[in-house]
Amino acid sequence: MTLLQSIIVLVASFVGIILSANKLIDNGSKIATIYKVSPLIIGILILGFGTSAPEIFVSVLAAFDDAPELAIGNALGSNILNIALVLGITAMILPITVNLKAIKKEWVFLIAFTIITGGLLLWDKHLGVMDGSILIVLLGIFLRYTFKESKKVDHKFDNLSLNLDISQRGKIWRNLIASLILLLVCAQFIVFSGKNIAIYFQVPELIIGLTLIALGTSIPELAVAITSAIKKQHEMVVGNIIGSNIFNTVAVLAIPGLISPVRVQEEITTDYITMLGLTILLYLFFLTNFFSDKKDTMSRLEGFVLIMILSIYIYFRFVVTIAQPV
Repeated sequence: MTLLQSIIVLVASFVGIILSANKLIDNGSKIATIYKVSPLIIGILILGFGTSAPEIFVSVLAAFDDAPELAIGNALGSNILNIALVLGITAMILPITVNLKAIKKEWVFLIAFTIITGGLLLWDKHLGVMDGSILIVLLGIFLRYTFKESKKVDHKFDNLSLNLDISQRGKIWRNLIASLILLLVCAQFIVFSGKNIAIYFQVPELIIGLTLIALGTSIPELAVAITSAIKKQHEMVVGNIIGSNIFNTVAVLAIPGLISPVRVQEEITTDYITMLGLTILLYLFFLTNFFSDKKDTMSRLEGFVLIMILSIYIYFRFVVTIAQPV
């Protein structure tokens, strides 16, 4: 593919991802209204799992190609980008306001899974079948809880006042699945065309791998988050990120352990600590008003702080990696 073709594909994919994200949020809102399911649950379960599909796909391919380190790096890198980049940019565009009680239990799941995963990865620096099995069990526990929550009918839908025909449920589900597929396909084309552009300008493969793989698989989350925020579906924004990070932590990391056990490199400690710190910071931003005028809100300043933390992390990782002897 020539440079011009790569640029055309890249631009077309960005247009496609914006349009598909818009349809995804619309249909997700309709499903929440029809089934009386909280938008937070829709964000965690449907959008969270759906936008984690690229990470899962990359993890499976990497494990079968005997490159499990790529799957581990992709999972941790995507979690870091989901919080620092996706929520950072979204909050800078439009402050995110959610009911802290609505995300508290889900955040507890995320922080608990993050700590347990850290113990599995860093305790013996090995990710094997037993570790993968534990992560799958954790995923099952979370899914059981989520389905149980989805059956509750005491949610409010003041911001989802849509005149819907119940008989259109099948069409709405088809539209949601179609928009999700288009979203994921466009994300893959963005990674593919971006890689061609990077190779054309002779960017080192190390930089391509560290940036495009994790960034490319986080594009669906970014598109969904920005679209959700603009449509005032703030619970879907946070739910999507929490859900996606939970699936990345337990499902994506379980795959290399079950398929291709791997010895974890020492350098992963830095990535894990960054991921854990950002996960804690996510809750603190909504819990306190240190950088915001009120609680339950992630302000533009807090979004900027997340972007700065990401910039420092990327700079530090590049300096350390490049400075190491080959």
